[in-house]
Amino acid sequence: MHAEEIRYRPIGIIHTKFTDTKNTPIQGVFAKDARGEIEVFPEYAAGLKDISGFSHIILIYHYHLSKGYSLNSMPFLEDEQHGIFSIRHFNRPNPIGMSVVKLDKVRGNFLEVSEVDIIDGTPLLDIKPFVPLFDNRPN
Repeated sequence: MHAEEIRYRPIGIIHTKFTDTKNTPIQGVFAKDARGEIEVFPEYAAGLKDISGFSHIILIYHYHLSKGYSLNSMPFLEDEQHGIFSIRHFNRPNPIGMSVVKLDKVRGNFLEVSEVDIIDGTPLLDIKPFVPLFDNRPN
């Protein structure tokens, strides 16, 4: 049995200097000075209350440049295919991305971030605080 279709509306737009996958960092943790700006639409700005208390945030977004999907794909740093659910490739059945970014500054409904690995113009679906106690797991 399949669930019915699910629809989301963007709450904002992610702005970066990256225009395609070739010049976008693979992971933000390896791109400390990769900067960006998160524009949260004004109707959602009240939801940013107290977000400045976090050093990092989790961005959940729609891979708007995804062209379909494959259940097996090649990760960026390897030369062997893996199942799509075991890698972080953008061509997924549901093209949803997630990145942890450093929150540098809050200016009204704009968030200045660094350690960003997202293409410019990406629709933002949600923001969650990164809480080390909850989000870090020991091996």
